[in-house]
Amino acid sequence: MRAALALAGRTRGRTTPNPNVGCVIVRGGRIVGRGWTQPGGRPHAEAMALAQAGAESRGATCVVTLEPCAHASPRGPACSDLLVAAGVARVVIALQDPDPRTASRGIARLRAAGIAVTVGVEAAAATASMAGFLTRRAHRRPFVTLKLATSLDGCIARADGESRWITGPAARAHAHGERARHEAILVGRGTWETDAPSLDVRLPGLEGRSPTRVVLSGRPHTSGAEASPSLSAQPGAMGDPIWINSPTAIATLPADHLLVEGGAATAAAFLRAELVDRLLLYRAPILIGGGLPALGDVGLGRLADAHGRWRLADARQLGSDRLEVYERQPCSPASSPTSAP
Repeated sequence: MRAALALAGRTRGRTTPNPNVGCVIVRGGRIVGRGWTQPGGRPHAEAMALAQAGAESRGATCVVTLEPCAHASPRGPACSDLLVAAGVARVVIALQDPDPRTASRGIARLRAAGIAVTVGVEAAAATASMAGFLTRRAHRRPFVTLKLATSLDGCIARADGESRWITGPAARAHAHGERARHEAILVGRGTWETDAPSLDVRLPGLEGRSPTRVVLSGRPHTSGAEASPSLSAQPGAMGDPIWINSPTAIATLPADHLLVEGGAATAAAFLRAELVDRLLLYRAPILIGGGLPALGDVGLGRLADAHGRWRLADARQLGSDRLEVYERQPCSPASSPTSAP
């Protein structure tokens, strides 16, 4: 299952509106087929793995990170039907699919064909792997990661606005890798107009994975961004950005993973709206003193309310800088799930 999860990560941020799924076919103690959801959502991981395994699929074990789909689609056959036709003996699944067209039906179809099914292996890791897909189904919005790059004293720039560069090359390269794993990237209007950021991916070989650019602004914008519907169909297109007028408007974005990069007012607005699921804190070993703070008012009523909201999920050294990754603790009920193509 861990191998399948690693495969699933290859197209995170590129499969919307479908989940990024990984699959391996195992026979006689060796992997005979590997697959992951392709960009755009098709072919599915199971179809890719079965095609690679060929005749060796018969009697084999399929290990997959999400319940094989059970619904017919013009874009391809149901994976549960493919597995039955291939003659696999066993299917090991990390998570049940929340899509009502498949939820438990894929598993039932496999069992009805005499295939042994195990569910729940590495479920927590699979939930993290498909966070964007699952958040969209549960909360009708993208999974939101907030990135902050600060000095030791919590500043994102000098008082005059100078901010290039607070962190070093290793931390910046890591941040570009994060951009490549998101369909959309957002900054506030002030950052957009003052810094004119490119918001692209500048890592060799990953330039084509630059996310769609989004600007948050409370003031009307009529420059032509709204007249660029092609952006919805072409995530990562370096044309005019999509403009939205409030954090809750992210529900309308053609993205399951959104990276929020700045500035301080925008970061605070997303935190105040309880819309940040994951926090990337890059901290450089420098002191600025009297600089611009990383956050504005997040609406904290009392200090006690600040505790217990974040869990440290990862920490690592990136050159001279320190990265800490925090995950938001669950605090709100999920909405009704929606369907994905």
